[in-house]
Amino acid sequence: MVSPPPGAAVAAARLCFGPGLRPLMGSQGHPGPPGNSGQGEGEGGEARKLQGGRVARGKRRKGKGKGKAGAGQGGRGSGAEGNPGLQKAKEAAGLGAEEGARAGPGEEGEGGGSVEEGARRIVRRDEGSAGAGKEARGRGDGKKEEWRVRPGRREDARPGRAQGRGGQAWGCIAGAGAAGVAMAAAAEEEAAAREPAGRPAAGPALLRLPEELLLLICSYLDMRALGRLAQVCGWLRRFTSCDLLWRRIARASLNSGFTRLGTDLMASVPVKERVKVSQNWRLGRCREGILLKWRCSQMPWMQLEGDSLYISQANFILAYQFRPDGASLNRRPLGVFAGHDEDVCHFVLANSHIISAGGDGKIGVHKIHSTFTVKYSAHEQEVNCVDCRGGIIVSGSRDRTAKVWPLASGRLGQCLHTIQTEDRVWSIAISPVLSSFVTGTACCGHFSPLRIWDLNSGQLMMHLGSDFPPGAGVLDVMYESPSTLLSCGYDTYVRYWDLRASVRKCVMEWEEPHDSTLYCLQTDGNHLLATGSSYYGVVRLWDRRQRACLHAFPLTSTPLSSPVYCLRFTTKHLYAALSYNLHVLDFQNP
Repeated sequence: MVSPPPGAAVAAARLCFGPGLRPLMGSQGHPGPPGNSGQGEGEGGEARKLQGGRVARGKRRKGKGKGKAGAGQGGRGSGAEGNPGLQKAKEAAGLGAEEGARAGPGEEGEGGGSVEEGARRIVRRDEGSAGAGKEARGRGDGKKEEWRVRPGRREDARPGRAQGRGGQAWGCIAGAGAAGVAMAAAAEEEAAAREPAGRPAAGPALLRLPEELLLLICSYLDMRALGRLAQVCGWLRRFTSCDLLWRRIARASLNSGFTRLGTDLMASVPVKERVKVSQNWRLGRCREGILLKWRCSQMPWMQLEGDSLYISQANFILAYQFRPDGASLNRRPLGVFAGHDEDVCHFVLANSHIISAGGDGKIGVHKIHSTFTVKYSAHEQEVNCVDCRGGIIVSGSRDRTAKVWPLASGRLGQCLHTIQTEDRVWSIAISPVLSSFVTGTACCGHFSPLRIWDLNSGQLMMHLGSDFPPGAGVLDVMYESPSTLLSCGYDTYVRYWDLRASVRKCVMEWEEPHDSTLYCLQTDGNHLLATGSSYYGVVRLWDRRQRACLHAFPLTSTPLSSPVYCLRFTTKHLYAALSYNLHVLDFQNP
């Protein structure tokens, strides 16, 4: 048995409606006597009950048909067949039962069975959606009703009962419940405000996970799924831009700035942006342009360093600065480095120096940020190639020799070792660990064109390959790691060598589809490989995980057919030097 405190119903009714309230009509059309409780009983009897601290339970007087209806209670009526007031009472009872099933516990009618059954059907129908409410059953005349709390109903949401004009009184108490809901919502907002800065205060449970767990979940998503997740909201867009999530994807992409060992070569550029540009490399989407032109045919060589481009033209080396877009140059060169009497065949950048090899048989040493230049006679014929690492210079010449030189200013021009290669040397490279260097020759004899020499003693260490055909000269060679290197040349193949696996046979090779000589190659240290062909200035892109060529870009037409003498690329652009001009392929803005 649940009984409200004395005077609760009276206070609620007065609060909602005030003193001047119109009486409800009974089932026979007779107005009920006025009273503070709103019941259709005698004024004196109701006053005595209120003074005694009890609230009437809706007694019915036999034969008088005092009907009652409220917004939250079922109507009560009896003995009024054929009277129009009965239909109103039934309608009010049905509406009251439906409203009570939605908003809270309601009382069923004590009289007519049809009204009671209708209220029960409404309660049963809405029970699953409105929660477990309270049900009151009439016990007869003068019997008190009992409240039974349905399981699952929150105790703090159960309002006190008030007799009388129950609909209006119940509305006031329901208003107090709404205030409680508002207070709970305010508490929830305060708790959400204590969440980490920038995280949404409301949303799916996924957003409320710890960041470490959310990072772990997102690490299993691919590139497309991460892109769709970034479109949900601003916070997820910022969260999914984290370099940690894109690093795994970038290492499997083409030319994203990561080497096979995981070294990041472009740490200043967000990884997500690099992955976007990488898709253009994979799909071959780019915009072609011309950076420089010259009037006479040449064999240019170039190097990149930061935002500067160094390119040889005849017997000069010119330095240009890139504009912010990277696809154009400032026309005025930053510096001009001269000193050779004939064309510059090759040069490298090392320790703020430019080491150049000329057709006059001399080696030039230029300071990049000054006018200091030293040149000395190195070979009897033109110097085709040169490399410099760790203060050591190695050079190869048409005179069939390779030589080792110190870079120290006090020892310039002093030859440390002279190596007889028995063939013209077209390419040369020093190992990253400074223990050896490799030479690529013209392969006119009966020995391999690739040989590795000890850097300290100048002794032959090994031959690479045993199945080179005669004339398969190596025009370009480069170390990728201390134990791996790449080579290309007249035999139209790019070969990948791993000294740990075998020195007799390469571990991977890619054939030029049109049987053209490959003049140069460049790699990103991971999956991308670019080569320059001898006809029509064709630049080819290769995915080293595949055998076939990925894309081909012919840069010249038939009248101006030219080899690609040198090429370099960054994560956004590829630069190719031909006989008459310097081309750029812009993969950032295709």
